[in-house]
Amino acid sequence: MSYTVAIVGRPNVGKSTFFNRMLEQRKAIVDDVSGVTRDRQYGVSDWNGKTFNVIDTGGFVHDSVDVFEVEIRKQVKIAIEEADSIVFMVEVETGITPLDEAMANMLRQSKKPVYLAVNKVDNHKREMEATEFYSLGFDTLYNISSISGSGTGELLDAICKNIETPKEDDLDKVELPKFAIIGQPNVGKSSLLNALIGQERTIVSNIAGTTRDTIHTHYNLYNKEFVLIDTAGIRKKNKDKDDLEFYSIIRAIKAMDEADVCLLVIDAEKGISAQDVNIFSLAARKGKGIVVLVNKWDTMEKSTNTARDYEADLKRKIAPFSDVPVLFISAKEKTRIFKAIEIGLQVFESKNRRIPTSKLNEVMLKAVENYHAPVVRGHTVKIKFITQIPTHVTSFAFFTNFPDDIKMPYRNYLENQLRSHFDFKGVPIRIFFRKK
Repeated sequence: MSYTVAIVGRPNVGKSTFFNRMLEQRKAIVDDVSGVTRDRQYGVSDWNGKTFNVIDTGGFVHDSVDVFEVEIRKQVKIAIEEADSIVFMVEVETGITPLDEAMANMLRQSKKPVYLAVNKVDNHKREMEATEFYSLGFDTLYNISSISGSGTGELLDAICKNIETPKEDDLDKVELPKFAIIGQPNVGKSSLLNALIGQERTIVSNIAGTTRDTIHTHYNLYNKEFVLIDTAGIRKKNKDKDDLEFYSIIRAIKAMDEADVCLLVIDAEKGISAQDVNIFSLAARKGKGIVVLVNKWDTMEKSTNTARDYEADLKRKIAPFSDVPVLFISAKEKTRIFKAIEIGLQVFESKNRRIPTSKLNEVMLKAVENYHAPVVRGHTVKIKFITQIPTHVTSFAFFTNFPDDIKMPYRNYLENQLRSHFDFKGVPIRIFFRKK
């Protein structure tokens, strides 16, 4: 299930700090100057076993207060239309402002769940002061401190009540493979789709961001059947303040959720950028199969080892998850584009494979015997049993006597062993240690 939470509010109320806390990383820039977040930030949050998308709508810096208010209204309107629920953030120090009231008026008209979060409430005096926000017309308010994390757990609990947990019966249902073509604008995603299906299904131009919506295409040719999803480009910066890009980002992220395998298209001439790595990491964290397609390879000057060196540099930048297929293509010349689909189908099969428990233990217990986990407080760590967990993301449970003391290097060793003995190329793997 794709569930998206948008954080809205006027500048300098602490939206980015709260966003960083939800993602458990410092992704958004945080400063005391209002309007620092000029780009829309997006990521994935996990809370109590439930996963959802988070979008920080950010703020803008304008000379005109009137124009500023218009842009804020646009973002709130888009969040109401596209997100599944909305965190409306205000802050106790300044109190209720006219902009807060204007946003509250819009949000009260929405049928989506709205959570009023009063930020910077970190003492009893401010708890009393926060009660004035009941006048905004929402039944419940959540007193939080984004910096310390106080109160954020209650807010996340409330949000997660609306998120359905996938039923185990649905995990065995394998429908048509769904491939999402993802990447930054103007790297050739729509050209790739058109080349594969042999017709001008989408508009292709040199203007970045031509594709605004996700486009689904049912492919059934050459004994291969699957669904292709062309997404709007995920762009890092939005200098012209085009509010349509907010739609594009939300829908592209939702397309990732819907897909089984993400075909990440990058521009061969520009190389893999930090934003490409962000998109790759987002797909990997969502547990999607990944194939990297280096497009416009026909325009590159080549020598004997150009492809090999290019791939090595690319995998170094996406480490530690570098066990992904990399294919050099040209959508324009239709070079290796059908090979990309073949590899995508292989990744899909690997992602849906269930390894028999007997085979898994036969192989992995031998790997454990060959390289034991480090001793913990004088005690030997023993792994007794391994099983694959029936989830959408390829996951394995290792039963051991000290599940909380196994560190990342040994976790990486076990993942590498799984990858070397079983074909999981392009498939993110999650490993859990449980008490035996």
